[in-house]
Order: sequence, then structure tokens, then C-alpha cells
Amino acid sequence: MRTIVDLHEEQVEVLGRIFEEDKIFRAEAIRRAIDAYSKQRQPSIHSVFGLWRNRKGDSLEYEDRLRDEWG
Repeated sequence: MRTIVDLHEEQVEVLGRIFEEDKIFRAEAIRRAIDAYSKQRQPSIHSVFGLWRNRKGDSLEYEDRLRDEWG
């Protein structure tokens, strides 16, 4: 898919250095940057820490209720 992206002059300069140093096309440098950014945004343990803080009961009670449904 093709897309148009507006970049600041500094970003164009950085992109130019990247594709010259790595011997890759600009599009490949942008794809790699997007891949790295998307991996960085993957949920981490910090994003789910405290998930149960607003629930009544504890996680073991919840697990027991779910397992009771199987019986």
C-alpha cells in the first residue's frame, strides 16, 4: 500500500542517514520504524498491573466460579 507522509526537515535528514548507512530504501526504513514502534506498544505487564483492583472478591474466587460452569 502506498501512502503520503509529511515529515519535518530533521526527520528527512535522519531518514536519509538511516537508508545510506543501512543501504536500504526509504520505504524499508519507514517499515522498520513502524514495526519497532508497534512492538514497543504491545501490552506489557505494567499495562495490566492492578487489573483486579476494582473487582469484588479475588482472582481465585473468580477462577472457581468459571470452573464451576464446566461441571
